[in-house]
Amino acid sequence: MTSSTFSRARRALLACAIGLAATGLAHAQPAAPQGAPIRIAMIEGLSGPFANTGEAVFRNLVWATERVNARGGVRLPGGNRPLLIDRFDSKGQTEEALSGLRAAIDKDIRIITQGNSSAAAAGLIDALNKHNERDPARQVLFLNYSAVDPILTNEKCSYWHFRFDAHANMRMTALMSVIGEDKDLRNVYLIGQDYSFGQAVLREARAQLAARRPDVKIVGDELHPMARIKDFAPYAAKIKASGAQAVLTGNWGNDLTLLVKAAREVGFEGTFYTFYGNALGAPAAIGDAGIGKVIAVADWFPNVPTRESETFYQSFRQRFPNPADDYVHMRMQLMIEALAQAIERAGSVDAAAIAAQLEKVEVKLAGQTGRMRGADHQFQQTLAVAVMDRQGAPGVKFDVEGSGYGFRVIRQLAPQQAEQPHTCNMARP
Repeated sequence: MTSSTFSRARRALLACAIGLAATGLAHAQPAAPQGAPIRIAMIEGLSGPFANTGEAVFRNLVWATERVNARGGVRLPGGNRPLLIDRFDSKGQTEEALSGLRAAIDKDIRIITQGNSSAAAAGLIDALNKHNERDPARQVLFLNYSAVDPILTNEKCSYWHFRFDAHANMRMTALMSVIGEDKDLRNVYLIGQDYSFGQAVLREARAQLAARRPDVKIVGDELHPMARIKDFAPYAAKIKASGAQAVLTGNWGNDLTLLVKAAREVGFEGTFYTFYGNALGAPAAIGDAGIGKVIAVADWFPNVPTRESETFYQSFRQRFPNPADDYVHMRMQLMIEALAQAIERAGSVDAAAIAAQLEKVEVKLAGQTGRMRGADHQFQQTLAVAVMDRQGAPGVKFDVEGSGYGFRVIRQLAPQQAEQPHTCNMARP
């Protein structure tokens, strides 16, 4: 998508969100929210190399708030209030994310959300801990939808931070449930982005391979600069030359798209075990070479074989019909539902009161359920593993981003199967 198209889409979504705050979708439900909006600051990279991921998150959050507002908004003793997403561009940089946090607090926003960088998330947690202790009258909550470095709900766990995505170790466990059964696999290449999340993925890959598949040889293990590589051909050439039968990577955004495209171009015919190979250009980039060869893990896929899931996905596509906008995540929808539930049960927009309710929240949407584990604030939910195939193949009703390729679910892990122990020792106010 061009920058001008993103700009138009952004303006349209902002106008829609602002309109919802003002009107509360009165035509949809008689109990329209009348009070001032409860504003949620989305602090995310909306410019730079990963701008497409930030815009995709924005669409998800806007759609989730529309659902809440359409049923009358959040019920509070003083009257119903709508939810409104307020955007702050981090430019993909931690310092800019911290500037966005300060700007949000200055605007009297008490709920922030972020996810597309574990490094930024760690910085935000530290800043919020200090701010909330220093200024208890203006405490702020942090809802995390994608930053999956395990440390964030372990050593760096915070009462003010709630993660709604499965962390890297949980995702790796789901992938290993499939890798463990790939008896033909003998050699694997590990590659990732050189920052906290990428490092955590490769560290856990080494540990789980040693524990579950000690017969598999790691023939490559490297990190590359994040968001700076324009040509992955040298990396792809090393992967092919290594004799690897599979690549395991946590790469996302353009760093994944360019990697799989380069691998295709050099003739690599192995399997890609990925965290995010099911969206943002990757399927179209790899094409037919990915059929049966690109495997991804997520909390949910459009081809989850239930009627509820199908209806949910079709509703999103009706709201955002442009194939380039096809990026829906169930966990982001569950996050907003959890927030609305917690605010209503708290009967207040006070951050500490909401946090006390979020610790024990349980939500369900379109057949997907999840609960927050109070001990470390790590959301527990079903995980799924899926393999790329051509649209129309059995189990692949829906494609990705109009590419003609979709993902067939081959494994689902119940929340208790995906759950991992924690080392959180949370300081509570």
